[in-house]
Amino acid sequence: MAASPVFTETLQISVVVRDLEQAMRTYVEEYGIGPWEIYEFNPETVSEMRESGQPVERSWRLALANVGQVQWELIQPLDDTSIYATFLATKGEGVHHIGVATPSFDGTIAELEGKGHEVVLGGEYRGVRFAYLSTDRDLGVITEIFAAPPGLEQEPDAVYPA
Repeated sequence: MAASPVFTETLQISVVVRDLEQAMRTYVEEYGIGPWEIYEFNPETVSEMRESGQPVERSWRLALANVGQVQWELIQPLDDTSIYATFLATKGEGVHHIGVATPSFDGTIAELEGKGHEVVLGGEYRGVRFAYLSTDRDLGVITEIFAAPPGLEQEPDAVYPA
């Protein structure tokens, strides 16, 4: 008998890049994908930031654009120790994780922790809770889940092209 779906929708494809500006330029000029909303994540904007359960201070910039119903995310690490910097050092640029919807943010974390998975990276960015789950060991890719209050809108730090 098949299990009930843990993930109910694919929301986001996330790609780690070395140079956010160059990557956005390529997406816009070569593929017509944009505009991009840019946000910076750092200890001032993310509360309760943890990697594998341990408090950390990491920084990265990301840009978001929609392609149909799926959001594309480009992430540039701004430090040498984050999971994104490690990914770049070991694998180079590429797909890092897939963002998915779940029936319950906390319920999904509890269920997957019960199966031996961990929250690889998590925290709260301006009211949006996020958790990266260690599903790469059996699905081949990390999954990210989110929880936000209904109607919450984020103001980007910048937009490209302006």
